[in-house]
Amino acid sequence: MKVGIAFANIGPFGTAEGAVGLATAAEDAGIESLWTVEHVIYPDDYGSSYPYDDSGRMMMASDTDLTDPLTWLTWVGAHTSTIRLATGILILPERNPLVLAKQLATMDQLTGGRVDLGIGVGWLREEFDALGIPWKRRGARTDEYVEIMRTLWSGNSVAFDGEFASFTGVSSNPKPVSGNVPIVVGGHTEAAARRAGRLGDGFWPGRGDLNHLIGIMRQEAEAHGRDPDGIEVTWAGDLATGENPVEAAEGLRALGVDRIVVPSFLFLRDTAGALAQFADAVVAPLADL
Repeated sequence: MKVGIAFANIGPFGTAEGAVGLATAAEDAGIESLWTVEHVIYPDDYGSSYPYDDSGRMMMASDTDLTDPLTWLTWVGAHTSTIRLATGILILPERNPLVLAKQLATMDQLTGGRVDLGIGVGWLREEFDALGIPWKRRGARTDEYVEIMRTLWSGNSVAFDGEFASFTGVSSNPKPVSGNVPIVVGGHTEAAARRAGRLGDGFWPGRGDLNHLIGIMRQEAEAHGRDPDGIEVTWAGDLATGENPVEAAEGLRALGVDRIVVPSFLFLRDTAGALAQFADAVVAPLADL
């Protein structure tokens, strides 16, 4: 069972020194991956409901530093050698897919093929409004942007004709090390589960009935001629930090989970020491699952 750290770029870990401290200690502890979060802007007043807390509000203040995920991952990638570097998640319809494809491929080349792109369609309408990006059809925009990036990574002098972008005879280099950056679809809805089954390399259910969402993902994959066992499932929660992490992980594995991620704030105090203890208590026992 793989173990990762979520919310990796928040709070003191968003600083240059804090980022390197977390990343190097995590790598030493055998942590498999670091996952960042993002919002480009924080609206002073928003009516949209944050779906991952019962309060419906984001768990940070408007003046909280939230570093850009791609910049942060590049920085820690330069100070590490094995840990995977992932967005968890990046709001894909807010990004230009041609620019993003270049950024990701460059990051992947510079870090030896360690980049994973976790994506979401977004929940904060006020952020879309501030960026001048249409809120409607953001799901369709997300699907098309995935196709655009994979087209650009597939070769040179490529073409694409879609609803949101069209081009012909263009090349984007460098290419990702393996020819592709794995794309992990995040979200708590059935639509997210179907998107993961249809086009994802991975699925990260944000919350909800895990068994139900994985089932939908698998059905959608099969309906599109894809092998659902090839879609890696990530789950965030407190189960891996309980009294019996192996038993908890075995239960998740039986549901089809491949990776457990825990929040970075578990390691705010004495980061290296806390991660070393976590490695002994959780990472090592789960290594053979």
